[in-house]
Amino acid sequence: MVTEQEVQVFIDGIKHYFETVSDSKAIVGTPYLMSNDGAPSSDFLGIIDVSGARVGKVYVCATRIMLRHLLMSLGERNVTSELVLDVVGEVANTISGNVRESFGTQFIISVPTIEEGNNAMMTNPDIEKAFSVPFRWKTYTGHLVVCLN
Repeated sequence: MVTEQEVQVFIDGIKHYFETVSDSKAIVGTPYLMSNDGAPSSDFLGIIDVSGARVGKVYVCATRIMLRHLLMSLGERNVTSELVLDVVGEVANTISGNVRESFGTQFIISVPTIEEGNNAMMTNPDIEKAFSVPFRWKTYTGHLVVCLN
């Protein structure tokens, strides 16, 4: 189970990411404990496998339009489907990498994998132990889902 202090580290990671890469801050909502029937809907998942002292997964859930707008704010003029896939992985990797700095070298993260839809999250048997951290960037809503044992 993730502690409140650990969730705060992920919240800080979300805020830092959007403050660093865009002209708009992310507004973070209240984290909540998830259930199997309450997974946030999304077009894409950036998934980071975590091993070491903590084991589990970190998911970044985002809509296609949010990711397209993020790419445009990063200066990308020709937004392709491949770039949309890349950027959701980049967001997941960057946030998890920043968290790793706080948790230390025993928090080992994988390279991101990408899934369309949220089916990959629903196949995780530990999802009921996960926290979802909703965030809003510009007019778009995303979720960072933290599922660690």
